[in-house]
Amino acid sequence: MITPTFDVSASRRTTAAPATAIEPESLRYRLDVVAASAADVVLSAGGWLYDRVMAGWEVTVLLPHSCDTRALRILGVRVSDPEAAWGDTTGQSLAVSAEAFTADARVRDRVLKSLDDRLTEVALWGDGWTPGVSRAMTRVQHVLSAAARTFKGHALAAAGIDCGAVDPTETLLCDASAPVDPELVRLDR
Repeated sequence: MITPTFDVSASRRTTAAPATAIEPESLRYRLDVVAASAADVVLSAGGWLYDRVMAGWEVTVLLPHSCDTRALRILGVRVSDPEAAWGDTTGQSLAVSAEAFTADARVRDRVLKSLDDRLTEVALWGDGWTPGVSRAMTRVQHVLSAAARTFKGHALAAAGIDCGAVDPTETLLCDASAPVDPELVRLDR
């Protein structure tokens, strides 16, 4: 942050010099999400992502460019093409679907690198994780806010997923050695 300075050269009175504007994006928490489809994101982690956006996080979902992104826009997340944004995925948090992990070597490398970096929070969802990845993870649950349940329901409909009632929780895998987000409840103790 830049601190205002005082000009005391002309008189005894002090006047504040204008502070340089701080870019608001640099002060926000950031979550990068990598998935193979919008439907997978909405179904598995849509409520968690919505709650993160409402808490002020910058959430960006990296999807193949052929995906329909309307469901994700309902949740308030930004959507980007992984080819265009891959070099800029240096967020404080990373969330990845098992399908994207198995489909792309760059995703696997990024997850493994992030698991070694204690400054990056890692969350995973889906089935089929290799023992080397899942061994370092613990199951956690996010309890969706009422608004998250409502918006997730609309996003599921936009993604073409028929579901009567939205589950009140979503289960993820998180780095076992990292401090757990207070919104996530550990299931493995």
